Parts: sequence; structure tokens; C-alpha cells
Amino acid sequence: MAIYAIGDVQGCYEELCRLLDKIQFDPADDKLWFCGDLVSRGPDSLKTLQLVKSFGKRAITVLGNHDLHLLALAHGVHKRNLDSLSQILDSPDCDKLLRWLRKRPMLHYSKKHRALLVHAGIHPAWSLRQARSLAAEVEQALRGDGAAKFLGKMYGDGPNRWSDDLGGMKRLRCITNIMTRMRFFDRRGRLDFNASGTPRQHRGMVPWFQLKSALPADLRVCFGHWSTLQVGHYDRFYALDGGCVWGGHLVALRVDNDAEDWFFVDSHTRKPIITAKKFG
Repeated sequence: MAIYAIGDVQGCYEELCRLLDKIQFDPADDKLWFCGDLVSRGPDSLKTLQLVKSFGKRAITVLGNHDLHLLALAHGVHKRNLDSLSQILDSPDCDKLLRWLRKRPMLHYSKKHRALLVHAGIHPAWSLRQARSLAAEVEQALRGDGAAKFLGKMYGDGPNRWSDDLGGMKRLRCITNIMTRMRFFDRRGRLDFNASGTPRQHRGMVPWFQLKSALPADLRVCFGHWSTLQVGHYDRFYALDGGCVWGGHLVALRVDNDAEDWFFVDSHTRKPIITAKKFG
């Protein structure tokens, strides 16, 4: 059995199929870990969602900011849409696909493989136990009767500092932003959710994974979300977003052994299919 962590797909269905061929994915034996943002700007968000769902327990996907945005649209709490998301909302499969998506976790932890999967990152101050507990708080809000209220109030960049004393929606929004949008801290220790370039372009800021982490020292963390960050490992933090939808690559990393086996397929297009202001 092999386990592969896969970077942001964002509706790049054709590239995903080629990547699965390249790794010789066997749905009867292998497993896939998707780091979130299955949908968004690519041409085939509907097909991508249907395919990943069809793998059942052989595929694990954590929620990314674009996945949450799709859920917000479906609940009528946000109006900014993309054509690639309309194909899902207008599909006869919409209800069952979104019920499935709404039940996806915020993070995935494998004790056996000493690996953690998250879309954007884990706050440096969080222990593994705390990160899993905080993820469960957001998951409970998403899956409960108050999901629409949560989704309607999750937008915004504040609070920009984590505190254990945060409560209510401020707490849930901060957890959500950290796990699905985080990239940089400024010199005062504040989160900047809008800086999206390379670390070299933001010399006054520090990437979250360069700060001392409270996570166990032997735990590998796989994350996506950061298409301008070079794919690869930063100590024990593995960046998987190859910017496929922007003309880059779709990336997979085998995580069930100690060797670093990376796999890449080129984007079908050298230009983004849908040009829109980035969401997060």
C-alpha cells in the first residue's frame, strides 16, 4: 500500500488524472491525501469533486479556503462566485457532493506515519493535541445546525493574533484562517493573511513554518495553499502547492516511507483558466 499527499487541485481534473496515472494509483490498495482546495479556478471543479468523492475511504481531503467558500455560496451567505463553482451548484449532484464536503476534516493526523495534513498550516504555538482539538471545534460548527451562521461570519482577517482566551465567532474565525489562509507573521507576531508572494518579496515577515513549533519534532507536516512558495521540504514541513491552476504543476509526495518520492505533472495550460482576485 502507498499513501500520496497531493497539492491544491483547484479543479484541474485532467492534470489530476495524469498524476494518478503517473503514481500508478491503485484504488483497491493505495490511499490519497488531498491538502484542500479541490475546487475553484480550474475548468473542472465538478468532475474533480465527483472523482475524489468516488474513492470513498481511499481518499482523505482536508478543507481549504476555496472549499469553504463553495460551502458559503451554497448556503447563500456569500455572492462572489466563479463559473467553475457554478457548475457544482447547478449540478444534480450538488446536494450530495456538498454534504460530503461539509463533513471533511480541517486536518488529518496519522500516528502510524507520523504525518499531519492541513491546508495552510498549524500555528507555531499549537501542540498536536491542541491543533486537533481546535480543528474539531470548526468541524462541529460546519456540521451543526448553525453552519450557515458560521459560514456567513468566517470572512475577515481578524483577530490577527491567536489567544487561548478567544471565544465565539472570533475564535472560530481565527482557527479557520490559520488552518486555511496562513502564510506569514509580521515582526510583531501578527498574522498577515493577505501577503501571498515569496518570502523574498516580504523580507519584513516570517513564514509560519520558520518559527519554533510546539508540534512533536518527529512529525512531518504536509500543506498547500502557497502557490508562490517553491515546492519541497522546509525542515519537516512539506510544501505541496505547485500552482497547477496558474500554469505550474500538480504535485504528489509519497508519505508512507522515509524516502522523499516526489511526482509532478505539468499544467495543461500556461495561463490560469479563470482570472479573478485570489480568495485568501
